[in-house]
Amino acid sequence: MPKERVRNNQERRTKEENKVSSSGVRFNKDLGQHILKNPLVVASMVEKAAIRPSDTVIEIGPGTGNLTLKLLEKCKLVIACELDPRLVAELRKRVQGTQYAHSKLQVIVGDVIKADLPFFDLCVANIPYQISSPLVFKLLLHRPIFRCAIIMFQREFALRLVAKPGEKLYCRLSVNTQLLARVDHIMKVGKNNFRPPPKVESSVVRIEPLNPPPQINFTEWDGLVRICFSRKSKTLAAIFKNNKLCDMLEKNYNTYCSLNEMEKPEDFDIKKYVDDALDECGMGLKRARAMDIDDFLSLLYTFNCKGIHFA
Repeated sequence: MPKERVRNNQERRTKEENKVSSSGVRFNKDLGQHILKNPLVVASMVEKAAIRPSDTVIEIGPGTGNLTLKLLEKCKLVIACELDPRLVAELRKRVQGTQYAHSKLQVIVGDVIKADLPFFDLCVANIPYQISSPLVFKLLLHRPIFRCAIIMFQREFALRLVAKPGEKLYCRLSVNTQLLARVDHIMKVGKNNFRPPPKVESSVVRIEPLNPPPQINFTEWDGLVRICFSRKSKTLAAIFKNNKLCDMLEKNYNTYCSLNEMEKPEDFDIKKYVDDALDECGMGLKRARAMDIDDFLSLLYTFNCKGIHFA
C-alpha cells in the first residue's frame, strides 16, 4: 500500500478515535461536545476558581467528568448541568464507587438556558460554545449573586468580553458584560487540548459579578446599547435620525405618558426631544465604538429624564 494512503488511513482513524470516549460514547459536535482532556488546563481552572470547602459549584457541560472529579475534591457540592443523557450516564458511571457518588454530586439533565438554576457560589465550566452569550447573561442576572465564574469560551468571544472602548472587538457584548461584572482574560487554550479538537482556539475568562449590582433596568439599558451599536462607527446624532427608530421611541413615550397619567404636549416632536437630550449630555458627536460605561449611563439617564425609554 502506498505511504500516502497509509498516512491518510492513520489520520482518518485518529479523527474517528477523537470522536469517541474511552467507554465508547461518540461525541456530538452539534451539541458542542469537545471534552477538555489536558489535566494541566483542568488543574489551572480549578486553581483560579479559589474554591472553598464550603462552596457549591455549578458546572455546565461536564462531559465525561474530567473537570467534575477535580471540583468534587475541593468543594462541598457540584451541580452538573448536562443536556445529553448519554454523557449523564457516563458521568455517573465514572463517579460511581467514589466517596463523592451520593453526597457531593447533583446532576441536572436538560437545557441549562431554560432551567431554573439553584443557589451556587461558583461556576467552573468548559461550556458548549453555542450557548456562550445567553449563558453569560443568565449567570449575571441570577440571584443571589455568585462569587465568580471561571469559564472556557471560544477565543474571539472571550476577547469581546474583555474588549475596551476603541478596540476592534469592542461591542454590545463588551458593554453589557462590563456593566454587570469585572471580566479578566486568564489564559489561552489551544484546540489540541480537547477531544475531538474544535475548529477554533479557546480562552478561559474570569467573571466576577459586581456586588451590589448597578441599580438599572437592564432590559432598557440593553435596548439603548443595541441601538447605539447597530452602527457603531456612526455618530449618535446620525443614528437617532432614523425614522423607524423615532417612531418606536414615540410609541414608548406615549406608553410612558399613559402609565404616569401625563398629558402628551400638543407640540410634541420626538426628534426635537432626542436632539435636545443628545445636546444636553454632549453625546451627539460621539460614536458607540469609543464610549465607555459612564457615557452610556449618562446618555440613558438624560433620555429617561425627558421621558424617552427603550423598553
